[in-house]
Amino acid sequence: MSSIMQNRARKSFWLFTIFPYAIFLIFVLFPFFIGGYYSLTDWNGISSKMNIVGLKNYISLFQNDERFLNSLFFTSRFTLTACIIVNFIGLMYAVLFHRSTKWNSTLRVVLVLPNVIGGIILGFVWQFIFSQALPSLGGLFESISWLGNEDSAFWAVLIVFVWQQAGYVMLIYIASMNSIDEQLFEAAQIDGASAFKQFTHVTLPLIVPAFTVSIFIVLVNSFRLFALIFSLTGGGPYGSTESLAINIYNEAFLYQNYGMGSAKAVEFFIFVAILSLMQVKFTQKREVEL
Repeated sequence: MSSIMQNRARKSFWLFTIFPYAIFLIFVLFPFFIGGYYSLTDWNGISSKMNIVGLKNYISLFQNDERFLNSLFFTSRFTLTACIIVNFIGLMYAVLFHRSTKWNSTLRVVLVLPNVIGGIILGFVWQFIFSQALPSLGGLFESISWLGNEDSAFWAVLIVFVWQQAGYVMLIYIASMNSIDEQLFEAAQIDGASAFKQFTHVTLPLIVPAFTVSIFIVLVNSFRLFALIFSLTGGGPYGSTESLAINIYNEAFLYQNYGMGSAKAVEFFIFVAILSLMQVKFTQKREVEL
């Protein structure tokens, strides 16, 4: 009887999992390996002619492709800055709004709403704000060309990204804070701990797992940022805000160099995978230490 139940359970398992596995195989795994194959060729994405060039595309990335190196520098700089600012603001939001009240619930919805809106729409909305709305206010805003200057364009993209991501990160921190036993805070109060010491000695150590998740999410989202930059700056001015994702897109579809674009995509995947694993490893080690 038990063997019959086990067979039924096994059949049910494959019945419910075969479709997701098939989708993953067709739309994720297969294109990944095909892209890896194209990265070893000089295919332009259109012609039926294709020559195997081996690792030539990978070698030329770091020798002859200054645009790729500039994109890597911009993406790394943007990711580091975004991880710090988004998590700091998200944590501050969580501290202010983690109590379940009517007004806090409303403010949470308002702060999370930008994350629901697509990057393309956000980019066009903020493009209007930076180019039309802010200059019309006069004063300091009128003198700043947000999207026309290389330095200010970086901060313009960062402002929109932080505005989009901070509310979502806030929810992660709020969920972690609300899981802390209130008796710990009561004990700290009895011992004479101030609100600041309760936060630094009780709250922060206990929400370290939330830091692991939040930093990972922001890191991945900022590294693969495409839609927001594409609609806000298009990678300009003068390629100063061209992320790795935009660079790969331009290489493959704008310059019709699909082989090189695929090589960049593979390098991009390896780089993000290694960086993400290092980040998770580091933050999880901190969880154990605390």
